[in-house]
Amino acid sequence: MTDYFDQTGSAAREASRLMAAASTGMKNQALASIAHRIDATREAIASANQRDLDAGREKGLGAALLDRLLLTPERIDAMIEGLHQVAALPDPVGSVSELDYRTSGIQLGKMRVPLGVIGIIYESRPNVTVDAAALCLKSGNACILRGGSEAFHSNMAIAAAVTSGLQSAGLPVAAVSVLETTDRALVDRMIQSPEYVDVIVPRGGRGLIERISNNARVPVIKHLDGNCHVYVDDLADLNMARAITVNGKTHRYGVCNATESLLVAQAVAAEFLPAVAAALQAAGVELRGCEQTRQLIDAVEASEDDWGTEYLGPILSVRVVAGIDEAIEHINCYGSGHTDAIVTRDYSRSRKFLAAVDSSSVMVNASTRFADGFEYGLGAEIGISTDKIHARGPVGLEGLTSQKWIVFGEGQIRQ
Repeated sequence: MTDYFDQTGSAAREASRLMAAASTGMKNQALASIAHRIDATREAIASANQRDLDAGREKGLGAALLDRLLLTPERIDAMIEGLHQVAALPDPVGSVSELDYRTSGIQLGKMRVPLGVIGIIYESRPNVTVDAAALCLKSGNACILRGGSEAFHSNMAIAAAVTSGLQSAGLPVAAVSVLETTDRALVDRMIQSPEYVDVIVPRGGRGLIERISNNARVPVIKHLDGNCHVYVDDLADLNMARAITVNGKTHRYGVCNATESLLVAQAVAAEFLPAVAAALQAAGVELRGCEQTRQLIDAVEASEDDWGTEYLGPILSVRVVAGIDEAIEHINCYGSGHTDAIVTRDYSRSRKFLAAVDSSSVMVNASTRFADGFEYGLGAEIGISTDKIHARGPVGLEGLTSQKWIVFGEGQIRQ
């Protein structure tokens, strides 16, 4: 394993230097070629995905995990569309900003540059292979991808399309290396190798991300949980609030931007909760509520742990709060800094919520499900960061670059 990763890491490091100088045209050609190959090999990708699904069912994977693993025709279409969207985005590499003259006569600015080699460790979702490859290519980086064992065959089928696209564009094949093993020892080797890898992006469950964050010698871009809230204000349009809550909870369960907690202002709880509970329970959602909630609807008693839990399934915690101040306090106490929303018709309250809630995405009158790189116009995302340094929220092209100072002079010397 050590020799294998040394070879892969060394090749990726060399490829990263070539990618940093690659033209926008070459990168876009590679993305278009990858999209074409995925479209042309749909049957092979679907067949590989079916092997993974069959193995997952034999292992007893839950419905939410199987959903994350599944590649439907529509999801393959979305992968292809994501590649085209990334190709259409402006190339951040080489862009210069903040040019200004100093009193010495030098002209000073900043240039956007790739990070280098990005290691991405992810579970279940094989579409991450395409998203990661696309974003790393367009941002001039090389990447080493280590998918989960449950998606191994799907990832290998997609990797073949990526390799073909790189070759057709004249870019180094090692610019995207999908590790051809599920040996967990390789993960430890990757996160302990700053000589090969410049940043690690883990995508998966809390256990995976905590283990990587605690043991990595390479900087990590991460989020641990997606405990997302919707607060229904007493000045909300309650029909809108019901639609936003039901969509945020039931659109997809096993995703980090699903709504996990509902907070309702006391003044509208008696009117709002029975209606939203009926819609949620009809969809099969279990409600866990505070004492006031349970006086109004049929719900299981919520424990203290429920307020901070990312369920990734058909469960929703519900709490009645006095108003916006208590809602903000609850979110900042129990939330994970991912995505939180307010439903209100009051402009001042919406501004207060935006300013006071300390999360990477804060929304007014919209579903938490919009916290997504594709929906934000990034084409795709490498992940969602709840850290506050370097990148926060959905990490797209710009989040995979850094800046360096550049200086233009005409012979000036320091006096």
